[in-house]
Amino acid sequence: MSPVSRVVRTERITASTVEAYRGTFAAADAAIVADATLPPAWEGVFFPFAVPFADLRPDGTPARDGVVPEIDLPRRMYAGETTEFLRPIRLGDDVTQTTTLGAVVEKNGSRGRLMFVDVEREYAVEGEMAVRSIWHDVFLEASDPDAPARAPRRDPSIAADADWIEELTPDARQLFRFSALTFNTHLIHYDRAWARDVEGLPDLLVHGPLTRILLMDVARRHVPDRTPVRLDVRAIAPVLVDRPLRLASVTDGDRTRVTAVDSDDVVLATADVTWA
Repeated sequence: MSPVSRVVRTERITASTVEAYRGTFAAADAAIVADATLPPAWEGVFFPFAVPFADLRPDGTPARDGVVPEIDLPRRMYAGETTEFLRPIRLGDDVTQTTTLGAVVEKNGSRGRLMFVDVEREYAVEGEMAVRSIWHDVFLEASDPDAPARAPRRDPSIAADADWIEELTPDARQLFRFSALTFNTHLIHYDRAWARDVEGLPDLLVHGPLTRILLMDVARRHVPDRTPVRLDVRAIAPVLVDRPLRLASVTDGDRTRVTAVDSDDVVLATADVTWA
């Protein structure tokens, strides 16, 4: 592994980027006006990937980004995160993002070697910490077409017991827009041949960083009078393009859980939102 360091960048929270996301994924929300608070997790559409083309891996993910060391496993996936919301970020703010390497853990599982890598990001406004986030990525060996498929985790009670359900079907146009907005060149999101033949998926994968925002959006829409202080996301199974998706939420006291399930009640991801 090569030496790593921290990366510090500053970016203004602009209306054009906010509107690009809202118009594609949250069109029912009111437009965000000057000085208004940025919805929680929307900081994730800022600070797009910024590595030269020569520093990409064959799958389109960064090989050398100044933070994560080069890892000799060909596949990379978002596995979840823990994010703390410490103060509001507003439209027009100049935000400084500091990215550093967290824990790196190698394991051997039933499908070979895995490398779990934490990427820590801090977002500050005028020197005051606004958001602190630890994203969990996993690097994996090449897909084995002969390996038996994992048994899906079905739970019909999630939709049956939900307080609220929002339904959507992410399509390839939306995936393209999110890739363009975040400068995400991971082939798994827009190259069907790569997704199927190399990654072993049935179709294009919906971005983990997009899924996290969609889950958080459901929570804030249905608990509008509370302020989130923490978001814990766990990716469980692939969220695929053109498949109906249900985002089912349940609130119990100071916590809301939003679970993504498909039309067969397979659990795809969970988000636990803690409120102040």
